[in-house]
Amino acid sequence: QIYAIDPRFNIILLANNVGKRKAQIAAIRSSSGDLVVNVDSDTVLAPDVVTKLVLKMHDPEIGAAMGQLVASNRNQTWLTRLIDMEYWLACNEERAAQARFGAVMCCCGPCAMYRRSALTLLLDQYEAQFFRGKPSDFGEDRHLTILMLKAGFRTEYVPDAIAATVVPHSLGPYLRQQLRWARSTFRDTFLALRLLPELDGYLTLDVIGQNLGPLLLAISTLTALAQLVIGGSIPWWTGLTIAAMTMVRCSVAALRARDLRFIGFSLHTPINIFLLLPLK
Repeated sequence: QIYAIDPRFNIILLANNVGKRKAQIAAIRSSSGDLVVNVDSDTVLAPDVVTKLVLKMHDPEIGAAMGQLVASNRNQTWLTRLIDMEYWLACNEERAAQARFGAVMCCCGPCAMYRRSALTLLLDQYEAQFFRGKPSDFGEDRHLTILMLKAGFRTEYVPDAIAATVVPHSLGPYLRQQLRWARSTFRDTFLALRLLPELDGYLTLDVIGQNLGPLLLAISTLTALAQLVIGGSIPWWTGLTIAAMTMVRCSVAALRARDLRFIGFSLHTPINIFLLLPLK
């Protein structure tokens, strides 16, 4: 009602809920700008986000760029505080490292800018993705980013383009979200593997680590539980190793962010081990 009479806006109402991917494609094909910004419905952009993303996109070799995500409801529950720190780590460690090589592996949906000329080349592939014989209805952001990289474009991260998004405040929705993201990561890793010979060696290590790391952690945990049940002895070394790795990671993040609250991110480790790993 507010924007329908504004000539700068073209509002598209689809006949029914066809999912994010088809809605995205309908909007892209109906627009005309050189650059396309994707924003999720629960996300609020800082006033200078578009300007900062556009500055990054001046390089014609860049096909997509994403901003930094923060939790708009960070102070709601203990879980939203943890997720806000998880987002900081994902953006300012993982994405920032990948951006050094021009290959962010997933430009996140809440705040991503795409080059129209690149999208035009990829939309048919993006729309036609199938998974287990059915049209894919998850993992849009990662898949579109991988297609960009496969087409030879760079993907970037802009840390000072801040987007605040609503995150799950209870475990049920959080676990469902993480399962959805894990399915996307595992599936699109196979697409990414074909890319790796053309990219930097660090990215090969990164992709292998993202998929092998959780498996090794799961095996370590199962072995420790088996030692406890069968042998009756407490697996001290396994526990101490996981605790030490957790504290090193959290301490480095606290130092880099200059924020002691990241020490509290150590609480995410038991959630990861006893909830996320079995789910995945």
